[in-house]
Amino acid sequence: MDDVGQTPIHVPATACVFGASGGIGRALCEGLAAAGCERIYAGSRSGSAPQGAAFHGFSFDLEDEASIAAAAAMMRAQPPEWVIVATGVLTLADGTGPERSYKRLEAGTMAQVFALNTIGPAMIAKHMLPLMPRGQAFTFAALSARVGSISDNRLGGWHSYRASKAALNMLIRNFALEMARTHPESVIVGLHPGTVDSALSAPFQSGLAEGQLTAPEVAAANLLGVLSRLGPAQSGRVFDFRGDEVPA
Repeated sequence: MDDVGQTPIHVPATACVFGASGGIGRALCEGLAAAGCERIYAGSRSGSAPQGAAFHGFSFDLEDEASIAAAAAMMRAQPPEWVIVATGVLTLADGTGPERSYKRLEAGTMAQVFALNTIGPAMIAKHMLPLMPRGQAFTFAALSARVGSISDNRLGGWHSYRASKAALNMLIRNFALEMARTHPESVIVGLHPGTVDSALSAPFQSGLAEGQLTAPEVAAANLLGVLSRLGPAQSGRVFDFRGDEVPA
């Protein structure tokens, strides 16, 4: 998919972004609107949304399934054709960062990372996928990470984060296989945005090589371009911001 960024981005009339207040999430919302998406459900903990007639804010909490179910119910009358889960955590709110050694593993930290990176997106899929009509194309995408690749792991470390993203990738594959039986036009994928200048990557930017850090709006444009080119044949896989498949 080497043509990412070289042709216009084709977006649906209706889309939804879970995690619209984050750096990438907000940029995805704005990118969708700029590309012509007419109705954008923008979900965040506070329920705030970017300014503009296209945006419809709603509140949700990744650790509160009832809030996710309520959000899905609100969209039932006019379900989105694209659902993008732009959530994730690398450093917890208390400052606990990724473990560099197995000696630093703590059950509570692992549980929290999995709750936010794996279980939360899974609950979004649980309640959003049933809204999708049979016989019509739709896309469900969740932000993943290259470090969730098992075969590409050369360094180790970052145990909870890596494992939570690997588990998310497995769920994406499971959901794709299940939905393909009843919704042959469905596309369910993971997306690796690269290293984006956001709160998630801020503590780890000092050692990056020049040009490795991507602005949120550039990352969003890359991801939207990738999504616009994916079809059912690519469902169940993970793709990076260039459109190249990330190995399992």
